Amino acid sequence: VMIICNGLVGICILVGGLRYREQDFQVSGANVYLSVLAVFATITLILPNYTLTTPGPFYSAAQLGFVSAVTIALYGVFLYTQTIRHRDYFVREAAGAAGHAPPASNRTLMLSVGLLLVSLLAVVLLAKKFSLVVDAVAALIGAPPAFAGIVVALLILLPESVAALAAARCNDLQKSINLALGSSLATIGLTIPAVAVAAYTLDKTLVLGLDHRDIVLLMLTFILSMLTFGTGRTNILFGLVHMLVFAVFI
Repeated sequence: VMIICNGLVGICILVGGLRYREQDFQVSGANVYLSVLAVFATITLILPNYTLTTPGPFYSAAQLGFVSAVTIALYGVFLYTQTIRHRDYFVREAAGAAGHAPPASNRTLMLSVGLLLVSLLAVVLLAKKFSLVVDAVAALIGAPPAFAGIVVALLILLPESVAALAAARCNDLQKSINLALGSSLATIGLTIPAVAVAAYTLDKTLVLGLDHRDIVLLMLTFILSMLTFGTGRTNILFGLVHMLVFAVFI
């Protein structure tokens, strides 16, 4: 969340602002992203510290099952809203987006899904192997354990980051926001249920709650994001502020 909402968003806004002075986007779509992301982050990363059934930062088995189910359900409703019900919220043009390409054929759709799964598998396997190298380097230089996690996360997010940055350079900040904040939602909405099932299957304890320092940075990120995406227009100052918060996080 910190990498995407501050690092990626910040550099996209900064690059776009340097080239075009100001860029616009759909406020309604950005609000949908932030509202769902705020709920996801709160119930998975903050609330576990304050539940009474088990001492934090853990959920009980029943609580974890409930949170996993509601995150999957909410993410599914979000996808329905984004792709079908209110698709116009997430495109740069108004509701009548006549310039969009016609719907893909079934053959093209199936081919795209197949290639997407192959690419996803390649990225996951690459990250798994790469993490071993990063762990060794981190141990050699005395870096904290979180260093490896950040480097691997940057690797996994690289495809979305390259595409988002390219869109910002082409004056299509809306696409950059869709790529960035959409990835952030998927990070929680799909990962939490997956690791919950793994923890239950392997009889492991899943630590979810953040420490107080990280909670402060997370809250700062949401407040800043609401201000950044609340006007429908951005400039280089917004980008620079997001990148400053990311630097503080690092």
